[in-house]
Order: sequence, then structure tokens, then C-alpha cells
Amino acid sequence: MGAIACSDARPDQLPISPVSPKMADACGQILLGSGLTVLSHPLMYIKVLIQVGHEPLPPTLGRNLFGRQVHQLPGLFAYAKHIIQIDGKAGLFNGLVPRLCAGSIGTIVHSKVLQKCQEQGTPQVLGGQQKAVEGSLQHVVNETTKEMIARSCATVVTHPFHVITLRCMVQFIGRETKYSGVFDSIVTVYREEGILGFFAGLIPRLLGDVLSLWICNLLAHLINTYAIDDSMSHTGEIKNCSQAVTGFFASMLTYPFVLVSNLMAVNNCGLAGGLPPYASVYPTWVDCWRHLSKESNMSRGNSLFFRKLPAGKMYAIDQKRFF
Repeated sequence: MGAIACSDARPDQLPISPVSPKMADACGQILLGSGLTVLSHPLMYIKVLIQVGHEPLPPTLGRNLFGRQVHQLPGLFAYAKHIIQIDGKAGLFNGLVPRLCAGSIGTIVHSKVLQKCQEQGTPQVLGGQQKAVEGSLQHVVNETTKEMIARSCATVVTHPFHVITLRCMVQFIGRETKYSGVFDSIVTVYREEGILGFFAGLIPRLLGDVLSLWICNLLAHLINTYAIDDSMSHTGEIKNCSQAVTGFFASMLTYPFVLVSNLMAVNNCGLAGGLPPYASVYPTWVDCWRHLSKESNMSRGNSLFFRKLPAGKMYAIDQKRFF
């Protein structure tokens, strides 16, 4: 921040800088995003611990949706209760500060890059310099390309904070305090792994984001064009619903990229949750993908409720995971 200049003018004579609508909109998005981040953080925390394979509670005998008795893994509330018993309620918010930093910076970068693309009218993937008709495939492809560029830039810029967030969470497994603050964590990552350490797991994360965006938008376009008649009542609401459904479907398809990215972000970083014998060390994210695929673990952590006991797996109570 720059220094505040001294002035002899009275406060009522100081010029008032008007806040632009775009700046106000960005601030509103940051505040809303921060609020949602705080509320959803315990869910992400538990999901990450499940993704890395940490199962602190043994399976219990329960019933599935059809009433049959099955062995189930503890769900969201049982996991949250276990964390509270160890670290208190504040323990559910480990890694929140770097995640808030990532969200705020990501919102600003995404907004600026998208605004630049819209102002320049580029890139036009289909149709050249001709303005695409709204709702056409040409329009969808061009707008999705701009959104892809904006999201990718935001992801690359904020990924170091994402890595620190995940490592702050995974410390719960080995009870370490290696990553205690944002600045100290940055120094730790740089000292031990160099610049590349800040971008561990970036490639699968980028691939997942890009694929999810394209699948969602193209599928929604196909549904809105060929399955929804504009003469129908509540067409706008139906189209918004189709966008939400396709977004959920796309996130399900690309979930393995999220899982591999998170595992690579903590792999071999000096924490117990990312080192043998608790976890394997993967040279590349492709090796991680192959290992998870071989063990049928590509959907691990995708559900926080009705978690079925993995077939053919043994629960190791000393390491609190399945083998």
C-alpha cells in the first residue's frame, strides 16, 4: 500500500473518488464468496481428509436406502464430531485463511481477465469477426472460450494458496504444525521445493476445470436448443435448471481430476499424510491416476453420506485407513 499524503485541506474539501459499478460488483462478489467459503469450509476439510484416505473411525453396521444391513463408513457428521473432539470447533476451519486469500484473488483475476476479453472481443473461435447470435453454438463456443481463459488464469495465480490450504488440512493426520500461517507456509514451500512446489497438482486441476466447463456449457446448449421449446411456460427457469443439472453432471465426470490434483498437492511434501507408509509417492500425476484406477479409488471422497465399505479392503486401525 502506498503512503498517505498529508494535506492542509479540511475533510469536507477532500475529493471523493466515485466507486465504479464494476469495482462495487467485484467487492460484492468477494464478500459473497468469502461468506460461502466460510460456511462450506468444514465440508471441504472433511472431503480432503477422506480423499487422502484418512479414516479415523472404523466401519459401522447400518442400513442402505433399501433397508438392507451394510457396513458403512462414518459420514459427514460423525467425521466432524471426531475433529471437534480433538481440535475443538475451531479445528473445522484449518486452512481457511489461505483459502479465503485464494478466493478473493481468484475473483479479482477472473473478473479482470474476463473483462479484458469482452472489451477486445477476442478470442473468436467460431465465426471470425462476425458477431455471433446469442444462444447459437458459435456464441456458446466463443463465450466459453473467454470464460475458460479467465478461469485458467485465476486458477494458475491462486494455486499456491490452494496447495497451502490442502497441506494445512492434511496436517491433521500426523498432528504436525509445519504449515501454520500463510507467510510461513510460503517460505516453507519455497525453501523445501522451490517455485515448482507451489504448483503441485496444477495440471490435473486445470484439465478438470476446462473439461467441466466445456461439458457443462455444450450439454446445456444441446438441451436448451433441442429439448426445450421456447413456447413453453417458464422457459427461463427451465434453462437455468438445465444449466445446474449439466454442471452437476460435468463435476461428477471430472471428479477424478480433482482427486488426483489434491493428492499430488500433498504428495511427498514432508507430512505424514503424503508419505509412506500412509501414502504412496507418485513421480507424476499420471502415476497417481493409474494407481487410483487400479485400486478402483477414482471416486474416493466424492460422497460424504452413505459411504459404502470398499470391497476387498481391510481396515488398519493403527494407520486409520484401508488397504
